[in-house]
Amino acid sequence: MKTICLHGPESVGKSTMATLLAAHLNCEIVPEYGRAYCEEHGTDSSMHDLVVIAQRTAEMDRAAKARARDWLILDTDPVMTAVWAEMMHGRQDPWFARFDDYADIYLLLNIDLPWVNDGLRFYGKAEDRQRFFDLSRAELERRGVRWALVSGEGDARFEAALTAIEALG
Repeated sequence: MKTICLHGPESVGKSTMATLLAAHLNCEIVPEYGRAYCEEHGTDSSMHDLVVIAQRTAEMDRAAKARARDWLILDTDPVMTAVWAEMMHGRQDPWFARFDDYADIYLLLNIDLPWVNDGLRFYGKAEDRQRFFDLSRAELERRGVRWALVSGEGDARFEAALTAIEALG
């Protein structure tokens, strides 16, 4: 069984890509818990909130891995929550440094799609999106995980993801 985690700033199409990949690979998706948490508790997330989100995400991921057969898609994981901590608070709680239950493959989705304000997103300015993307990439590199950059729109983006999975997987 292999896990594919979608990674990158907000509004890059992670959830859309998760749905497309799950349909193509005939597998389960672990949804983004952080979105549900913010819908219930608001978006003014403290470091404690981010650790709670990451811990619950890790629990959901472990449970899904126990059920999965060939593939599992993670809409996001605690590595991305660590990036949120860096973006929002300029630092990470020590919990994030201890997290090491990595996906087999990370797909970093590029910021080449338009930013969409859905009421839960903050970083729509070009310089903020670039900083968030740079932090996302740096976190993958720092952790030494296997990852690929996915760019393009529509079918081209999906095909790029499939090509990356084949190359890494």
